[in-house]
Parts: sequence; structure tokens; C-alpha cells
Amino acid sequence: MLYNTVQHRWTRILLAVAGSFIYSVGINYFVTPAGLYSGGFLGAGQIIRTLLTTHLGIDFGFDIAGVIYFALNIPVYLLAFRSISRRFGLKSLLCTVCNTLFLSILVPPAEPILYDVLAASILGGIIAGAGIGLMLYDGGSSGGTDILGVYLLKKFPGVSVGKANMAFNVTLYAICLLLFNVQVAIYSIIYAVFSALIVDRLHQQNIAVMAWVFTKKTDAELREYVTQELRRGVTYWDATGAYSDSETNVLCICLSKYELEELRHALHRIDPTAFLVVDEGVRIHGNYHKAV
Repeated sequence: MLYNTVQHRWTRILLAVAGSFIYSVGINYFVTPAGLYSGGFLGAGQIIRTLLTTHLGIDFGFDIAGVIYFALNIPVYLLAFRSISRRFGLKSLLCTVCNTLFLSILVPPAEPILYDVLAASILGGIIAGAGIGLMLYDGGSSGGTDILGVYLLKKFPGVSVGKANMAFNVTLYAICLLLFNVQVAIYSIIYAVFSALIVDRLHQQNIAVMAWVFTKKTDAELREYVTQELRRGVTYWDATGAYSDSETNVLCICLSKYELEELRHALHRIDPTAFLVVDEGVRIHGNYHKAV
């Protein structure tokens, strides 16, 4: 039931918008009032905002970090549309526009909701991570280093989105350490760690599994679904069932956990009598495309 619901186009768009709202709540209600900084392009926007408002005395009348964050994303969206995919670029753009809107209209409280900075960094990371996870579940991203990571992954297979984010954030928090103080940098890193943990729990696109399908259908409908709709490779061969001594077709497919749900429902439609075995404890190397 949940799968069928989230496959509806407008429902998935609403999920992306909801994820953007949740992310903005975590940032503006917990991270910003505690004087901490997010990772990625938003963190860069927050640092620029602080330098403009605190050191140069410029008052914009609202939190300008979201607008700066959007401006920094413009070049990477051009990269996404040209080098990754139009679908990924459009969904990421939707998430970024919503992030900018919510970050601008959700005014951070004058007094912190949590005066304990450690608690604020942990709770802010959990809430913001949940929001990012929903955006990624929809097939988009929050922009910035996510897009750069996907681009680098396509160019250099040894690079991952996580490694790209980590490299950017290490540089960002080193700047925080130089501009502000050790406490701000440490608690910002704690926020980033908890946010990443929650994202990993919700984001299934890059959790690889191996699916073994045993079917008595001899036509190519299932194989075509895997190669054309899921855009995954499939290896198949003829086998013999020992119990019934009848011919069986075996398909071996490596795919993500998210795609597994799509395969499961397609299998039920194409061959309800098929037998599916899933191995989740796999490590895949070589020419395997990580889903966006």
C-alpha cells in the first residue's frame, strides 16, 4: 500500500516538499538558534550570512542564508541538467526552491528552543536528516554537494557522493574553526554526523542487494522490464527444478533496495507464481551504476 501511494507522481512531489519543510524546521529552529552551521552549500551560505550581518553590519530584514544557498546552487544545476539527467535536475531544483522558500519564511526563534547546544545539534541533525532522506527518497536531492557528488561518481567510479560531501564539509568546518571557535565547529560536526546517520537510514537508493528470480515464464517480458524500466543488467540461464523436474528460468539482478520494491511489484504483475530470493549482505565492485 505504501509503495503504491508513493509511486503516484503528485504524492511523491508532496513528499519532496514535506521533506524540504522538515529540513528547514531542523535548521531554523534548532541549528541556527544554537549558533551552529549546516554542512554543504547551506553551511557556506550561513557563513557568508554571518560575515555580512555581523562583520559588515548589513541588515537584510530576513535570514539571507537561504537565498545565498540558492545562488550558490545555480552553477551546479546547469551541471545536473547537462551531465546527469533532466529528471534528477528538475527534482533537485524543486527541492532547492522549497528549501530556499521555507528557510526564508520560517523565522528562527529569538530564544533557542533548547539551551543545551549538544541537544540542539543532535535533535537538529535528526530532524534535518529526516527531511533530506525524504527528498532523496523522491529521487531528487538538496542540491550543492549532492549534485557534485553524483557528477563525480559518473566521471570517476571510485568517488562517492558521501566522499564528496565529506571533503566539502571538512573544508567548511575548518573555516568555521578559523572564523569562530572550537565549540561552534565541534557541535556543528555533531549535527552533521547525526544528520548523515538519519539520511542513511532513510535513503535506500544506494543500498545494493542481489535478487534471484525463479520463474517458469520463457518470454522476455521480465528481462525487458529490468533492462528498460529499471535500467539494470540481468544475467539469466535455464535450470531444472529438482522437486518437480521441470524447466525453470533463473534471473540474477543487482539493484538497490528502492528498486527492489519496484521489481517485487512488477514480478507480481508479470508472474505471480515466480519465486524471489533477496541477498542483502552483498558488496558490489566494478561496473555497477549507483542509483541517483
